[in-house]
Amino acid sequence: MRIIFMGSPDFAVPSLEALVAAGHDVVAAYCQPPRPAGRGKGQRKTAVHDRAEALGIPVRTPRSLRNAEAQAEFAALDADLAVVAAYGLILPPEILGAPKGGCINVHASLLPRWRGAAPIQRAILAGDDVTGVTIMRMDEGLDTGPMLLKRELAIDSKNAGQVTEQLAINGAQALLDWLDHPSTPQVQADAEATYAAKIDKAEARIDWALPAAAILRQVRAFAPAPGAWFEANGERVKLLDAAVADVSGPPGTVLDAGLVIACGNGAIRPLLVQRAGRSAMSPGDLLRGFPIAPGTILQ
Repeated sequence: MRIIFMGSPDFAVPSLEALVAAGHDVVAAYCQPPRPAGRGKGQRKTAVHDRAEALGIPVRTPRSLRNAEAQAEFAALDADLAVVAAYGLILPPEILGAPKGGCINVHASLLPRWRGAAPIQRAILAGDDVTGVTIMRMDEGLDTGPMLLKRELAIDSKNAGQVTEQLAINGAQALLDWLDHPSTPQVQADAEATYAAKIDKAEARIDWALPAAAILRQVRAFAPAPGAWFEANGERVKLLDAAVADVSGPPGTVLDAGLVIACGNGAIRPLLVQRAGRSAMSPGDLLRGFPIAPGTILQ
């Protein structure tokens, strides 16, 4: 099958690799353009861009698909199908209708729950027990198209990075399963839909007035990036892993020499922290060079 692949981050790479391994003819990979990154602000390619080049697949990085030239180039590929996985651009009707079989999407939620940009983080923040991946046929709405195949994943104590990695693998397998055994599309129940808004960096700041369970969800939802954080000694400290502690005190108060911190209900025991410009470390390692005394009120 002649397939156009459209994706950008690490999440999309297993789906691209699965298509190639299964013998499909991936005629082009569409990705977000390289962007400045790092201290030197050099141009960094997306994960799919790098992998597609390594596989010998032509790469295209248009900044928009709404102009006639980009649409004509896309249609000229004469694809049987386009597969989309976290591409990052809205597909106009001219793109959606160009491949003979339309466009299908590998979406990281159990639709219709969590349509939108940040389904994995929103599922963890909301305390969902289960998430998953949905293969869906795309239409002009935001993740509103008919569903083709679903695969569930228990969230348990996984953070967003771990969930993303597993859903990327599950999504690639679900994609191949559907291509091998196409199923009847199932219309989404719009009344059951929820919206997964893009993560605002301000959401990553910890509010110690919240219950410990809610803060723990915040820690897991924002790990490894952007990282939930608090302020101590005038610096931001990221909290990358933590557990709930069965103690209490005024919210934001450091309760012991191990950096247990009181919340609105219960307390949080940090397990992995990170100062700006440093590697992640244990609370013990942090405190040896960055003392935070018991009784300190964190902001």
